[in-house]
Amino acid sequence: MSIFLSTPSAGDLDEVVRALAEWRHEGAPMQLHAGDVGFYWQFGPEVTAAALRTWSREGRILGIGLVDGPELVRLAIAPQARMDEELARQMAEDVTRPERSVLPAGKGSVEALWDGRFRDVLQEDGWELDEPWIPMVRDLSEPVAAGGLRVEVVGPAQVEDRVAVHRGAFTGSTFSAERWHAMAAGTPYANARCLVGYNDRGDAVAATTVWSAGQGKPGLLEPLGVHSDHQGHGYGKAIAVAAAAALRDMGASSATVCAEGSNAGAVATYRSAGFQPRPEVRDLRRIG
Repeated sequence: MSIFLSTPSAGDLDEVVRALAEWRHEGAPMQLHAGDVGFYWQFGPEVTAAALRTWSREGRILGIGLVDGPELVRLAIAPQARMDEELARQMAEDVTRPERSVLPAGKGSVEALWDGRFRDVLQEDGWELDEPWIPMVRDLSEPVAAGGLRVEVVGPAQVEDRVAVHRGAFTGSTFSAERWHAMAAGTPYANARCLVGYNDRGDAVAATTVWSAGQGKPGLLEPLGVHSDHQGHGYGKAIAVAAAAALRDMGASSATVCAEGSNAGAVATYRSAGFQPRPEVRDLRRIG
């Protein structure tokens, strides 16, 4: 049985998003989430589809990749396929060979954060461990207390605040109201909310988007940021707590986020908001 690599059309996006949501469950490793595709949707459905790759056997999707720039592909795999030898070798070949148009240069970083044959095959072929990431999880079986900010769910009246916080938190960001509306029109946003936090003066100081994968499944925070003019006041903790509360309201079993291991401030912020670190995970990188 052969594995087929393909680039979905815009009309196939719902199937891809459903597969990513179905693969999420408590205890599963961090991997490409429906919310990651949802945030990418800011560029429109056609561009989003062009950035995706699927690996299928007999019409069933077993692996999904999001080409997030020229040197990074973020991957997810069906739980039952992690030890699938044929799939692992085909995915590794498709990632490594530039003519297969997954990683355009045949090198860069692969975000594949699960144990299994795919990682083994890449490492056997000379791929090396990259910088560590820290998965962090907050259980949502109990109610979440208020975090200390006035938090609003973003609708048309709050879009400019949402955009301003994002651009103030992430240097060089080109996020815009137009892109927010494109993201909000996407299929994954039906299970998402954008939140903006306001301080006592009414300034928009922090924001995040939370993505549910469905009732009883882990939800995702992607992205979360505090405006650079308002950092150092505990607003990151407060918006992270609000994100957890929103995901619980949406039926998520836990709130998850992955912080760079080198970003001690982010790890500390999430810990203060009740997120517990899991063992570090690493991308794989190939330089030449």
